[in-house]
Amino acid sequence: MEATITMGSKIASLVLRVVTFVFLFISIIVLATNSQGNIHFHNVNSYRFAMATIIIGGAFNLLQIALSLYYIISKSHGNLLFYFYGDKVLSYVLLSGAAAGLGGGIDLNANIEGMGSFFGKGNAAAALLLIAFLCSAAISILSSLALSNKPN
Repeated sequence: MEATITMGSKIASLVLRVVTFVFLFISIIVLATNSQGNIHFHNVNSYRFAMATIIIGGAFNLLQIALSLYYIISKSHGNLLFYFYGDKVLSYVLLSGAAAGLGGGIDLNANIEGMGSFFGKGNAAAALLLIAFLCSAAISILSSLALSNKPN
């Protein structure tokens, strides 16, 4: 029974990692195509920070997807400490990017007239980043459980 739960946990983590990557991919597309007139996403510091966190999070998430697939196929546990600390760091990176994007976008939208669609798309990208964080937080919980259930 324990092997089934462990395999189920591995598959659930893999599915959540793929869902996280999908949200990051959609978020990077929305943010990268965000422009209005001469203003682009890279003119807003909080959106540049959000873009950096999306890129870093996406690259690290791809690494974790590849490793998860390898460990599922080879039926080994892998390095649980790498997953534990990696998931924690990834969660905080994604959350900080989402907070910067949403905070900056909402604040600037309230103070600058006529840029509603620009900040709306930026906020949509940041909201997708926030959803990616929630998936990553769920993965972080699963990696914590896997580490606590590890035999000594």
